[in-house]
Amino acid sequence: MHADEPVTILTVAREAGVSKTTASDALRGSGRVSERTRETVVAVAERLGYVPNGSARHLRKASTGTIGLHVPEVLTRSSYYMSFVFGVVEQAARHDYDVTLITSGQRRARPPRVDGLVLGDPLGGDPVVESLMATGLPTVSCERFPGSRQADGVVWSEHALMLTRLLDHLLASGAARPGLIVAGDESDWAASVHRGYQEWCAEHGVVPLVRRVSFDATGDEVRAAARALLGTAGGGAASGGEVPMDALVCAPAGAATEVAPLLREAGRRVRLASCVDSAATRQADPPITAIDLRPREAGASCAELLFELLSGTAQPGTERVHPIALQIRASTAPRP
Repeated sequence: MHADEPVTILTVAREAGVSKTTASDALRGSGRVSERTRETVVAVAERLGYVPNGSARHLRKASTGTIGLHVPEVLTRSSYYMSFVFGVVEQAARHDYDVTLITSGQRRARPPRVDGLVLGDPLGGDPVVESLMATGLPTVSCERFPGSRQADGVVWSEHALMLTRLLDHLLASGAARPGLIVAGDESDWAASVHRGYQEWCAEHGVVPLVRRVSFDATGDEVRAAARALLGTAGGGAASGGEVPMDALVCAPAGAATEVAPLLREAGRRVRLASCVDSAATRQADPPITAIDLRPREAGASCAELLFELLSGTAQPGTERVHPIALQIRASTAPRP
């Protein structure tokens, strides 16, 4: 072959001494091709630098070769969502698919030209999410959608259970009255965290200390919520003999690192924990106890379930539990 001749499946077939169909079957791992022939074809393809024509393959399958990914617009301020996006993109690349990013600021009259959708933590009441779920496209959501519709596939985590473990750890370390900063129930994740906290307080006879913030809360909003909690139960024993707040759990991503200086300024020992782990919580001084949501793996799991729905190897209604873990650090250590 000439040096400037493009390497096609015909080139590989000719060099391997087989038909085009046999070469194609060998590279796809399908058809009745002997192992020896398959190895020969693969070796020739690697030597020639053959790259399959993904666009042509998707056209033959009557697909776009693209999936859509919707995430909340806090993406640029959240390492969690950045990692989640990378997980989706990496898994899509393994299937020779591209990813189109869709945000709630994109109002469109027509459905996106994609084969399926991944929804990262969809918020109830979001009109863009509602319109995407009404397209009829195969859809997978990370956490359940708190609305009238439900995705074809769901990847979810046991947030309430993990928060219970975190609160049990705080109690064992000497914290008798933890407070909570959490977003509203328009997010299934936030609603699960809030529910887990309320149930734990009821079980242990603790009066709840909760401040709600918006899902995309700024640092100022989070600090204001922390000041309110410190003012409510932070200045010694409250009226009626209530125990003052001696631990604070921050649900929104990045909230714990925002309030850490505030807690130090308060001059009291308040243990601090986060419901979302990140490089910032790991590198804080002291390092902050946090729940590792493993966002990259969560994104990959959502994308893989979508491809299984597209191929028919998974059925609509499939749900999978994504494992998360509690990382205990110095910020919740027992008092000396």
